[in-house]
Amino acid sequence: MTQLWDFSGGIHPPENKHQSTSRPIREASIPDILVLPLQQHIGEPAEVVVNVGDRVLKGQKIADVTTGMGVPVHASTSGTIEAIEQRPVPHPSGMADWCVVLKPDGKDQWCDLEPLPDYQQLEREQILEKVRDAGISGMGGAGFPTDIKLRPPRDRKVDTLILNGAECEPYITADDMTMRERADELVAGLKIMAWILRPTRCVIAIEDNKPEAIAAVKTAAAEGTHIEVIAIPTKYPSGGEKQLIEILTGMEVPSGGIPADIGVMCQNIGTAVAVARAVLEGKPLISRVVTVTGEAVQEPGTFDALIGTPVQHLLQLAGLQAGKLNRLIQGGPMMGFTLTTDAVPVTKTSNCVIAATGSELPAPPPEQPCIRCGQCAEVCPMELLPQQLFWHAKAAEFEKAEHLNLFDCIECGACSYVCPSSIPLVQYYRFAKGEIRHQQAEQLKADRARERFEARQARLEREQQEKEQRRKERARAAAEAQEKKKAEAQKAADKGEAVDERSAKAALVQQALERKKAKTAQKTGQSDSTAPESVDKPDIEALEKQLTQAEGKLATMEGMLEEARAQQADNVDKLERAVAKNHDRVKRAKETLEKAREQHSNETTTG
Repeated sequence: MTQLWDFSGGIHPPENKHQSTSRPIREASIPDILVLPLQQHIGEPAEVVVNVGDRVLKGQKIADVTTGMGVPVHASTSGTIEAIEQRPVPHPSGMADWCVVLKPDGKDQWCDLEPLPDYQQLEREQILEKVRDAGISGMGGAGFPTDIKLRPPRDRKVDTLILNGAECEPYITADDMTMRERADELVAGLKIMAWILRPTRCVIAIEDNKPEAIAAVKTAAAEGTHIEVIAIPTKYPSGGEKQLIEILTGMEVPSGGIPADIGVMCQNIGTAVAVARAVLEGKPLISRVVTVTGEAVQEPGTFDALIGTPVQHLLQLAGLQAGKLNRLIQGGPMMGFTLTTDAVPVTKTSNCVIAATGSELPAPPPEQPCIRCGQCAEVCPMELLPQQLFWHAKAAEFEKAEHLNLFDCIECGACSYVCPSSIPLVQYYRFAKGEIRHQQAEQLKADRARERFEARQARLEREQQEKEQRRKERARAAAEAQEKKKAEAQKAADKGEAVDERSAKAALVQQALERKKAKTAQKTGQSDSTAPESVDKPDIEALEKQLTQAEGKLATMEGMLEEARAQQADNVDKLERAVAKNHDRVKRAKETLEKAREQHSNETTTG
């Protein structure tokens, strides 16, 4: 006999499961409208890949996650995309979210399917991709993408694979009925996951208050498998992942860790069935089993409903008596939440809808001061200090609450259930967790903004340094050129060709002109005997052009000087100096031109 352990705390609330197990699973009809939320899983919301007015087939992908963690969303039946808009979704906040509204055409026409019956001949990565493309996420908890969960860290070997069939919360019987009627598919899905993970032990854990389910699963797992079917004691919350692992292995998942850290992985019953259908039949996740129960419905039971079916449609199929309805709850009475409208759709994580009367689930009495009885600490399955967590959460001392392992709380509601003061402890814990996550997100944004600012400052400083370096290089090159010119001018002055720096510069210019003329003469085929004469021969046309330019510049400067004088400008002195300098240039240009003309005239007369 397999050894079992126990976990601390826990309670035994009334089960109220018999109401919905007297009938087999019923196929819910196709509703008039299907509302498919884009975020039915943990991670990034899916992005729409269809347009309003498009006709889609059953199983066709209508939204996908291209970046980040997530899974696609598929059309639950064939029809037309009527809208892409915000609609109410099942969430404790009651807020709306983006949804694809599908109008069924009644044909229920499938798209092309690609089953993989010989999956063992393929690579494991191909099967994981198939699971991801089928849009499968955890169907018993928060909706963690199954393909990612089936990829444990490389340094974590999964030794024990557990299929969680405990279903410990009152009222909910979706997994119970699935195990009774679809045990073969359940075992097939477990085999596929075991083939991917290669564990040494496979276990299907079922609470001992479900004898029919235990018998059916044992029969399905008996033929040629090494799967253990274990009945565990009935106690809430034995279906919690960490509690179930402790029951079956005696090991505790470390605080802040995951089951893979101790070589264990848990999967849900519905998830196993969805994996089997995706791989063996090629069908994506487009439906799930939902319990509809409560004293306000005449025919409570379980329905195989299409994803996106409005809760109102299921209530009608179960015979809702609107006059008796007091509260509408999604999930169980311990961990579920009140729905503000019956227009919300069934999602991949929806497992139960309770239509409760006022006497069945009465409104909680007003909150009273804590009497410090300690009952909450006695029943806490995580061995936390609910009383201290409550005080810190109420006082907004979130750091202290986090220091007391607030995030280890699984929000099972056992503490609230036994509290004699009717304090909604779980609501305080959820509030504190939300505030801490918000603060962490804001801190992360601030850190990223600071990193961007520092990177920008470093880039600007680097660019400024590069700019300064280029400026220094240009200045050094200019200084070297200036020194070279001064050296050449000094050399010309030493040879007696110039008496001052200006004359030296003019001599350098004249020498450059003479060298250019010499090169031109050589190209035109002039003889060596006439070459010196052509070098000494002045260029009258060039000198006249220089004189004209100098006179034009002088006229411009004189005009600017007159205008500046008229306006009493501050730069009059500067302009006067510039005009005087241009006067000198014009005078020298005229003298040079006259000498050149005289030389040219003498040469003409001699010739």
